[in-house]
Amino acid sequence: MPERLFVCTPSKLGAYADCPRRYRHSYVDRPAPPKGPPWAHNSLGASVHTALKNWYALPTASRELDALPKLLKATWVREGYRDVDQERVVYRAALRWLETYVRGLDPADEPLGVERVVATKTAVLAFNGRADRIDSRQGPDGPEAVIVDYKTGRSGLDADDARGSQALALYAYAASRVFRRPSYRVELHHLPTGTVAVHEHTEESLDRQVRRAEQTARDIMAAERAVAGGADADAEFPTNPGALCSWCDFRKSCPAGKEAASKDPWASVEHLTE
Repeated sequence: MPERLFVCTPSKLGAYADCPRRYRHSYVDRPAPPKGPPWAHNSLGASVHTALKNWYALPTASRELDALPKLLKATWVREGYRDVDQERVVYRAALRWLETYVRGLDPADEPLGVERVVATKTAVLAFNGRADRIDSRQGPDGPEAVIVDYKTGRSGLDADDARGSQALALYAYAASRVFRRPSYRVELHHLPTGTVAVHEHTEESLDRQVRRAEQTARDIMAAERAVAGGADADAEFPTNPGALCSWCDFRKSCPAGKEAASKDPWASVEHLTE
């Protein structure tokens, strides 16, 4: 019998690549260990992403700067902040980012998709993912699909980040099949700095990223089979100690995580209030 396909998203593959134990707690253990409190940076990112999604959902004539405060307020996620004062400062920063970003957009441009799910299959994967935005742009040989990913983190991004992003490559690979047009260009739009990190993939570089994803899937399926057969789950899904441990939702359930310095839920947005 052919081996079943591994159903995955970029976040599922990324969880295993970052730390197999985190993957296990997220996708294998049932019931899953309790998570820590919500993170303010996740709330901020979700709020900004949804506001942009809803901006594109407006009629073209209504896509104006004046619409942004209402859109952001309606989508604002309040979890994780230290207090109301910090939340208000971060909200104002997010609104400034959105206003600056939207000034550079043409309201008449209609993307191929906003928060669009794209899916495809390979010999190993049944992949699906939700791209922030997929633009239709003219390439040298006709219309192309361009993958756009919004970022709201503290650190700026460069072309190496765009080139190395497996998620963006898989979105491009899937989008080319969904829309039946080339999809090579991927962009990271960092709203706090207004910078855009770009990479132009080739068929070969996309294939490399797909093969890398397939190998990760094979590793996961082998570990899951071993655990189902009675193997030690800690050995099959080992920890990967590092800086990410302090930010892990399952820090308190992991020996390596317990040794890492704890972070307040609002730690990554404190710089916005300085």
